[in-house]
Amino acid sequence: MLTFNFHPFPNIETPRLLLRRVDKTDASQIMKLRGNPETMRYIPRPLVKTIEEALDHVAMIDAKIEANEGINWGITLKDDPKLIGIIGHYRIQPQNYRAEIGYMLLPEFHGKGIATEAIQATVAFGFEVMHLHSIEAVIDPGNSASEIVLQKNGFVKEAHILENEYYEGVFWDTVIYSLLKRNFVH
Repeated sequence: MLTFNFHPFPNIETPRLLLRRVDKTDASQIMKLRGNPETMRYIPRPLVKTIEEALDHVAMIDAKIEANEGINWGITLKDDPKLIGIIGHYRIQPQNYRAEIGYMLLPEFHGKGIATEAIQATVAFGFEVMHLHSIEAVIDPGNSASEIVLQKNGFVKEAHILENEYYEGVFWDTVIYSLLKRNFVH
């Protein structure tokens, strides 16, 4: 079974991006991300409505990192430290050498290749540093933009599960995409 150590925190650089640790100074940007109905449209979770809720989200991210149970990075442009998105490995299954990747970007940064660049770096970290065998992404079937970016990164559709999640009086479908380490092209 795998074990992880996210200390010291591993920043990741790509040609345009710095993936860095999220901290309390990012609370207003977290509120913009998780409080925006457009960015949360396909995520069955409550909107973040206050700075206190955003700080709680930062604390939850920190707790997972401190316990080596999950890792999230703030997505920033190299020339601007302001957080524009979040990406990370969630629901890590060390016994199965598998993790779920999740990500979100502010709408004004969609369609610029930023998600693709961040996913490539995060997947590389998952396979090369964490020694994962497979990485999955769980998306809403209506989220075609996320589906396209996953396919660009070599993920393949594994399953479409009907009405398996209940949120605010509605049953949601989920689609699972995955990438095996042997199929990863970096």
